Amino acid sequence: MPAPTRVQDGGSRPSAPLLCEGSFTARDLAVAAGITPARLAGLIELGLVEPIRPGGSEFSAAAAARLRRMLRLRADLGVSFVGAAIIVDLVDRIERVESELARALRRARSGL
Repeated sequence: MPAPTRVQDGGSRPSAPLLCEGSFTARDLAVAAGITPARLAGLIELGLVEPIRPGGSEFSAAAAARLRRMLRLRADLGVSFVGAAIIVDLVDRIERVESELARALRRARSGL
């Protein structure tokens, strides 16, 4: 599998894998998220970040995006990782319900 695309931000930070497509190794995911591999391992152990396959070491773009959202909530609001995971899950659930509602409304309007 090809390595994830890397991006240079022009600053002094090393380049990190983009978190938009493909799969990521645990190391690449940790680097991209700006956390240590040990911190990522702890989050995996808690079940807050899940590999593509149980016990695997590759992560989906969705898992990477979830981790970034959790880290942003932790940094911006000071919530724990567990709290951030709950918030991310609830926001995802709300977005799915809103999408389903919008589809149902479109179908109802087209049937009028």
